Amino acid sequence: MAHGVSADRIRRRIGSAIFERVAGPEGPARRRRIGAEGERWFAEDRPIRRVHGDSSMFVGGIRALLLQSLHPLAMAAVAGHSGYRGDPWGRLQRTSYFLAVTTFGPASEAQAAIARVRAIHQRVTGTAPDGRPYAASDPHLLTWVHIAEADSFLRAHGRFGAEPLDQTGRDGYVADLARIGAELGVPDPPRTEAELAERIAAYRPELAAAAQAREAARFLLLSPPLSLPARAPYGVLAGAAVSLLPGWARRPLLLPRLPVTEVMLVRPAGHAMVRAIRWATTVPAT
Repeated sequence: MAHGVSADRIRRRIGSAIFERVAGPEGPARRRRIGAEGERWFAEDRPIRRVHGDSSMFVGGIRALLLQSLHPLAMAAVAGHSGYRGDPWGRLQRTSYFLAVTTFGPASEAQAAIARVRAIHQRVTGTAPDGRPYAASDPHLLTWVHIAEADSFLRAHGRFGAEPLDQTGRDGYVADLARIGAELGVPDPPRTEAELAERIAAYRPELAAAAQAREAARFLLLSPPLSLPARAPYGVLAGAAVSLLPGWARRPLLLPRLPVTEVMLVRPAGHAMVRAIRWATTVPAT
């Protein structure tokens, strides 16, 4: 009995630490807003809730950032405006709240979050190192960010999720996320997994790892702002994220492909780490 109580205490402590890091100081207030009564965009049985509620999102989020960085204009916007170096945890907390409120929160709160992001996008403009102008509200760039996230979250869930989706569920997830993308200004977002793959293939001629992208990859993978004890678990998640990138995305970022190591070590370690996070962040029944 005492052992069970002790384990539950450890579980809650780790879960609280993860929540505090991901949600930030506004986490409790945001959790209350997400849990408030009201109509939701997505019913409880929708695939988006299964994917976005799973701890595999930690892997998918890292993969999405790496994939998004391959578009020089998207990377220029991130480097110039997101504060990913100066305030990486703030960026994570804002992104995690946006995903949580649009997936699980009342429609009114989801719509308010969309309005805030669209207002920010209007202010994010500039010139990339290659001389081309960029604007975060550009529908073409919005589409790239959207499909990179959709592909990354879906692949991470398929590999590391507790209950991977069947084909109908995967198509349903892409369709669910399309609603959020359309609200953000993505024109005609893909609505099936096959459409998603076609759209990513269409962007490949535009993709290249500029110096900014390789610098961002080094920051994400090798020097994240973490305490020493947290670096090893994060390294496992980062390795799992890299293992999900296709070769055409790894090569420009100078990320090695080690098939045997990934199958024998990286992916099993990724499964173990995702399961550990899931255990810590699932409130035990009382």
